[in-house]
Amino acid sequence: MKNVTKILFVILILVSGSCSKVPITGRKQFNVVPDNMMTQMSLTSYQEFLTQNPPLPANNKQALQIASVGQRISAAVETYLRENGMADKINNFAWEFKLVESPDVNAWCMPGGKVVFYTGILPYVKDEAGIAVVMGHEIAHAVANHGGERMSQQLAVVLGGISLDVALQQQPTLTHDIFNSVYGVGSQLGVLAYSRTHEYEADKLGMVFMAMAGYDPARALSFWQDMAAIPGQAPPEFLSTHPSNQKRIKAIQDYIPEANKYFKPL
Repeated sequence: MKNVTKILFVILILVSGSCSKVPITGRKQFNVVPDNMMTQMSLTSYQEFLTQNPPLPANNKQALQIASVGQRISAAVETYLRENGMADKINNFAWEFKLVESPDVNAWCMPGGKVVFYTGILPYVKDEAGIAVVMGHEIAHAVANHGGERMSQQLAVVLGGISLDVALQQQPTLTHDIFNSVYGVGSQLGVLAYSRTHEYEADKLGMVFMAMAGYDPARALSFWQDMAAIPGQAPPEFLSTHPSNQKRIKAIQDYIPEANKYFKPL
């Protein structure tokens, strides 16, 4: 009976809790995590990561390319949000784009606009437009606040849906453990097990952002087709957390006409 009561309570929290809308898709999402607190927790983990994994010099050729693409994508994000009355979505963002030396095939964006690419992913992106596909996708996760949504869901299930500040006061260790599980801290920072909904959503937002930045959104289709065709029994980390299946590729293909409406070739 207690379990049933708890389940009903969680459902009530999820239904009646704080809701916001994801840019572009308009999907309503449950969120009890204040953006500024999420950003601060992320910044701490990000700084710890860079201390242990010093980024390549800013004048490194590949690092310069990552930063250049990042600046174009982030400018497009800001333009879209400002023109659609959602500039508050990134009030706490302070964009940074880093490249770290690592064989891991990975890239991520933390809340607050902290983006890291690993050199191991560069052979897979192949060109600047490929970087834009990954950059747009990862930034989309942060702009859509998928991490905050996942943490809110975990707080609802584990701690009964209390707010983050109360959770930090009453259950600080457990709350930090939830954050670490959401963002992969302690294993590989930025390795998230996003839901299929989040992945499809990030694909769409990312295609719009890259299109607004001057990159052909159709490049997203060829990128994910290439990733899906990579042989081997053990897929790169980026593939295991960003599954490339035929349904997803079809969804990307179907969305190209919509994304093309935002395409502004430079």
